[in-house]
Amino acid sequence: MGFLDNLESSLKSLEDSDERDPREHVRRQEERTRAVAIGPWAERLKNGPYTQKLLDQAAVAGHRLRTKIYMAWFDDTLRLEAKQRRLELRPTADGVAAAFIETDGATKTQAVDLESDPGELLREWLGQ
Repeated sequence: MGFLDNLESSLKSLEDSDERDPREHVRRQEERTRAVAIGPWAERLKNGPYTQKLLDQAAVAGHRLRTKIYMAWFDDTLRLEAKQRRLELRPTADGVAAAFIETDGATKTQAVDLESDPGELLREWLGQ
């Protein structure tokens, strides 16, 4: 019986803490609204032909430059890393944004057209 009492007490305490902090509810609601807004763009980024072409062309470009291009998904963000430079494709409510992140932390952001050639984005990122 002690375990169930403990569990009930813990749940009650969590409920009380949520009720005490009204900002938590607002934060959760904003987060949910944001997720719903970027959902379609995140889906197109993850499963669309643009991303597949980008990854294929990145592998070829890395081979040509004799450098490894690391590719990873972080939630809805696709990150490519090479020579201490990063390119992140981030879904937003208005579409997909590319963030060019340099070694010194400088960031340049631009919109990405998922119907265009991903080779142009790679050339701009790698400086070819």
